[in-house]
Amino acid sequence: MILVSGDGREHFVDKQVLLDRAELLQAVIKAYDVRGVVGEQIDEELVRDIGAAFARLVLEDAETPVRVVVGYDMRESSPALAAAFSGGVIAQGLDVVNIGLASTDQLYFASGALDCPGAMFTASHNPARYNGIKMCRAGAKPVGQDTGLARIRAEVAEQLPDLVATPGTITDRDVLAQYAEYLRSLVDCSKLRALTVAVDAGNGMGGHTVPAVLGPLPVTVEPLFFELDGNFPNHEANPLDPANLVDLQEHVRRTGADIGLAFDGDADRCFVVDERGEPVSPSAVTALVAARALAKTPGASIIYNLITSRAVPELVSELGGTPIRTRVGHSFIKQEMAESGAVFGGEHSAHYYFKDFWCADSGMLAGLHVLAALGEQDRPLSELMAEYTRYAASGEINSTVDDGAARTAAVCAAFADRTVSVDTLDGTTVDLGEGAWFNLRASNTEPLLRLNIEAVDDAAVAALRDEVLAIVRA
Repeated sequence: MILVSGDGREHFVDKQVLLDRAELLQAVIKAYDVRGVVGEQIDEELVRDIGAAFARLVLEDAETPVRVVVGYDMRESSPALAAAFSGGVIAQGLDVVNIGLASTDQLYFASGALDCPGAMFTASHNPARYNGIKMCRAGAKPVGQDTGLARIRAEVAEQLPDLVATPGTITDRDVLAQYAEYLRSLVDCSKLRALTVAVDAGNGMGGHTVPAVLGPLPVTVEPLFFELDGNFPNHEANPLDPANLVDLQEHVRRTGADIGLAFDGDADRCFVVDERGEPVSPSAVTALVAARALAKTPGASIIYNLITSRAVPELVSELGGTPIRTRVGHSFIKQEMAESGAVFGGEHSAHYYFKDFWCADSGMLAGLHVLAALGEQDRPLSELMAEYTRYAASGEINSTVDDGAARTAAVCAAFADRTVSVDTLDGTTVDLGEGAWFNLRASNTEPLLRLNIEAVDDAAVAALRDEVLAIVRA
């Protein structure tokens, strides 16, 4: 079978190979990134072709000679996959800057500081057998389904040939110290009192970045699982699951720490535990950082997704800012930040986005803001965060269902006589008034219906949860 590529060159590809590849690529090239099981879905050959397609994509944006920055996490498969991707990039005539071991936000820093496209090899919190690629354009602008990934998928399926005979070059560059210094420059820690900070890196990249970022500050770090190990021997590197916070909670209580921080595998998300070992809601962290951002930039816009606590827009409005509500997902947050000029955005999943960090997310930067807020006053963290916690929440509750739309309709019908308003920005959000609301969203990849509830107290949340789930799971 003869295919003609975009530049008019002919190449031969077996038709069945194309069909098989197209099916595989549908599974691994997702809405926001590339992700799959190494050796079964992702291998070096495939990743090389993705690198080549990415290079062709970013070449179209180029006004000056293009280089691509590449970083990778601590997974055993990451160095080889990153090298294969780099091989695909240089085969198109572009240069590669290899920053080696890095957190995802460190890669975003490099993309912003060097003003070049980037690729980060990580599967975040997924188990060890997985790996993936998060790609961005220059200035850490995201590459998603509608901004490049669909095209990359199509080109990889076609197995297009390389563009040039003379390959680019690969150079190594260590940006860890610059990244750490830049983060500290964004947060005023001049009034920081001495603090003891327990940190659970989950054997992920937080073990690499935390010492560099916090080292010069007047804090004592009590490390937990800082050894880089992509097999995650202690617990999953996913602090969104309460079971994976237990070690940090015990560590905080045992060490008498003032605060606990937990990072996911690629350290782009940061979860907070107070001095009692109790988890702090990411919504409360969003509200705290929003307040700090508005103190620095009065009247600014702040973004929150629709599952974030209503306390966030309430506080933003009270402080004179403009709250902007978005769908769940980093591509929506980053797009809205670019369009609105918002200075900060937060999600319930502990992703935090900063205009002065190229609108990219950085868990480490959010952690620094919490440390600064805690350290510039004398109250314990639990008392400080009480200012930003107005409601009780259920967290995300998943139910396996055959027909999510029908179950959602049944729930809406049951609550019709109590409903103040309904919107369908992302799933279905039912506002019951007096601080009570719930959202039902269908998973894009699994037969799951996701429920999030907020109400005035835990008892009200529990009652609402039981009533909704009785219908969803009937």
